[in-house]
Amino acid sequence: MQRSSETIGTIAAALARAQAQLVNPEKSLVGTIRSDQTSGAERSFRYAPLSSGLDIVRKTLSQHEIATVQTTSIDETVGIVRLSTVLAHASGEWIASDWPVCAISETATPHRMGAALTYARRYALFTLVGIAGEDDLDAPDLCRQQRRKANPVVRSEIKKTTSTAVQGNQDRSNRRAVTAQRPLLLPPGQRLSL
Repeated sequence: MQRSSETIGTIAAALARAQAQLVNPEKSLVGTIRSDQTSGAERSFRYAPLSSGLDIVRKTLSQHEIATVQTTSIDETVGIVRLSTVLAHASGEWIASDWPVCAISETATPHRMGAALTYARRYALFTLVGIAGEDDLDAPDLCRQQRRKANPVVRSEIKKTTSTAVQGNQDRSNRRAVTAQRPLLLPPGQRLSL
């Protein structure tokens, strides 16, 4: 299947300008991944709703004459529902991606298919325009270890704040002051923009 128009110079330039303005949507929702192992360990992560990402993407891309189109189709040969996401420029140039949504049998349970479709729409669109809408869960234990090594003061400040709160030796305003002095932890490679 063709993934772009014959030429993409105009849409690529417009998308580059748009990406300079695009921001990641706020991760206001929390999801939980349950382990398939017998230990039953769970991991939580934050993610942005599709609606907030769409608001950001539409507003920014439309300023550069780029529209987003997402359509579904049924692939009988493979037995899946597919999602196609297209970025179409006013020049007629376009870039597209395909994402498998779910097995055709999931259409019998519309709620499950709808959840899979929302997930696919979010991932496909955010990937195509170059924004992130969820926490990075790659090697979470490694990330945690790197943060501890990079800033051992943070651990002592957290312990101090916790001890202060538990002991109840300081009044409420002192605890706020200690908490406010704690350094902000950001994932490796992420910067805080003010």
